[in-house]
Amino acid sequence: MQELFSAEYRWLWIIAMAAALFFPVRHFIWVASVRRHIRKAGQNNVPEQEQIRLKKRAGFTSVLLSGLFALFYMSYLFQK
Repeated sequence: MQELFSAEYRWLWIIAMAAALFFPVRHFIWVASVRRHIRKAGQNNVPEQEQIRLKKRAGFTSVLLSGLFALFYMSYLFQK
């Protein structure tokens, strides 16, 4: 069990951390985008097509952010 926490399994931990961070980060970015759209448009709701577009953009941004954060954090954690 101890070998699971070695530097050999660094990529496994990077993927696991990025996956764990993806959903909350995506939701946070999506909510912020929807609120910004509401503020700019001056309407109380956002059309469904626009919500889908904003969720796709938030997903892409979330993949980049969570992946890079997990990579740098785990690289720092497993330094020799």
